[in-house]
Amino acid sequence: MTARRRRKRRTQVNRRIAPVLAALVLIVLIAAAVFISYLIDKYSPSKERMEWTEYYSMEAGDEAAVILDNELTEIRGRMIDGEAYVTTDVLYDYLNPRFYWDQAENLLLYTTPTEVITAAVGSNTYTAGSESVTESYVPVKVDGDTAYVALAYIQKYTALQYEVMTDEVNRINITTEFGTVDTVTVKKDSQVRWRAGIKSPILTDVAKGDVLYVLPEDEDVGEWTKVRTSNGFIGYIRNKFLGERSQETLAANYEEPEYTNISKDYTINMAWHQVTNSNANSNVLEMIANTKGLTTISPTWFFLCDNEGNIESLASQTYVNYCHQNGIEVWGLVEDIKYKDSILDYEILSRTSSRQRLVNNLIAKAIEFDLDGLNIDFEYINQDSAKAFLQFLRELSIRCRQNGIVLSVDNYRPADHNVFYNLEEQGIVVDYVILMGYDEHYSGSEIAGSVASINWVREGIERALEQVPAEKLINAVPFFTRLWEERPLTEEEEAELPQTDTSRHVKVSSKAYGMDAIDDVLETNGAQKTWDENSGQYYAEYTADEKTYKVWLEEEESIALKASLIKEYSLAGISAWKLGFERQDIWDVILRYVN
Repeated sequence: MTARRRRKRRTQVNRRIAPVLAALVLIVLIAAAVFISYLIDKYSPSKERMEWTEYYSMEAGDEAAVILDNELTEIRGRMIDGEAYVTTDVLYDYLNPRFYWDQAENLLLYTTPTEVITAAVGSNTYTAGSESVTESYVPVKVDGDTAYVALAYIQKYTALQYEVMTDEVNRINITTEFGTVDTVTVKKDSQVRWRAGIKSPILTDVAKGDVLYVLPEDEDVGEWTKVRTSNGFIGYIRNKFLGERSQETLAANYEEPEYTNISKDYTINMAWHQVTNSNANSNVLEMIANTKGLTTISPTWFFLCDNEGNIESLASQTYVNYCHQNGIEVWGLVEDIKYKDSILDYEILSRTSSRQRLVNNLIAKAIEFDLDGLNIDFEYINQDSAKAFLQFLRELSIRCRQNGIVLSVDNYRPADHNVFYNLEEQGIVVDYVILMGYDEHYSGSEIAGSVASINWVREGIERALEQVPAEKLINAVPFFTRLWEERPLTEEEEAELPQTDTSRHVKVSSKAYGMDAIDDVLETNGAQKTWDENSGQYYAEYTADEKTYKVWLEEEESIALKASLIKEYSLAGISAWKLGFERQDIWDVILRYVN
């Protein structure tokens, strides 16, 4: 083959290879471009921005998002006439539960230890005691069934700071937690993102020199820091854009006034005296004569009698004079039990006019009869009337404080079902909180048991002490016990039982007895007492007429165990229900622990 022919063949081969090589180069270039694009997409920060309406989950309008103590909440405020408002529910639940909203009479009240501040709906003037104050805004507005309170007004009586921002979306930043906070300065223009990552949407821009509040994060976010911006966003910023950290002290603008209380310089030894009519006052001589070391007596004298705050009274000046002559203070008891079927605590206490009438009536009686104290025994408070009950105690405490009258309140043993009695607030407002350490098993119980076993009483005291100072807590003990009767169920009664309750085969009922009276019953029926270590009481049982009778006794040894808790927990004293049910020896037992 000649050289000419070889050159010709090579040229033909090259011509065939060239398109293939070009295609391969193109493929490589495309792949490289795709890879570079992938790298750019993967490692370049996203420029996507989150809409503010999406971040705050709301549209533009008069509604306002709320950032509360560095947390974006679902709470909504409102901007009305240029002022920031929140609902009364938000006010009570998140900002200051000492405010009280009277929906029936359109009044918002705030109570200090010395006065009631009252703001009426729609008025820019409110009263603080006897003084009228006028603001440039309206403290309370109503829209339908919803009441709104100006944050500017709340701030006058609450440790609270707030900022309002109205660009694009209304938002309110509220601070109620004060002290030292961590801050950091931005050292280079950057963005705060919704989540910790460069692909997360941008919330807002930050500039060099801006100060951000550093927030704690539950999980490791690597090179990111969680922050709150000055314009109301909570998000993340890369650490490389941050400078040195510092600290800032947030100071509260308002200090809660201190409630002063009357405190006795001795351990209180108190008993309730059940007075059912005026004639019953005359047996106080006999009742006191049988006691020893009694410092305080509380007769059942005052009763709610209508929905307007009026009361019935069994008070007796002769009674008070005799007690005072014997060095015994009189704390008149106020109860809501007598007319429980026709009077609702809510109706009386929720309306300011009837509640304050009740306060005035009680103080008038206390002054008229020279009482040393009032003892509030409202046992039919429920979730609906709880706020009004506390407001009643606050307002009554002012008048008691002004007149040197001791204010005490009876309470059930703390439990989940009665937490709305709010022992903590009571412990601040009133002078003494009395814990009724009985009715572990009560008249309506479906099983027989102790009225007040020692461990049940101890646990109640410990729970109460989590909310009430020991020097304000009085432990109340029972001078009574219950004789339980158990009889077999009839066929008809068993048929009526729920299918889930087929294990119960006895009908249980009970009757209350004093100490000597129950001993007579046991002696008549030949029942033997045995000490029950678990209950800290003597137990007895007997059978008669095909019925079984059971009793856990209150007597010297059981009362001694309960009285010993006074010293063990440094309590303010002891009280007992009721005079006349005890044996005289009981007073010697109690004196061992109150003197």
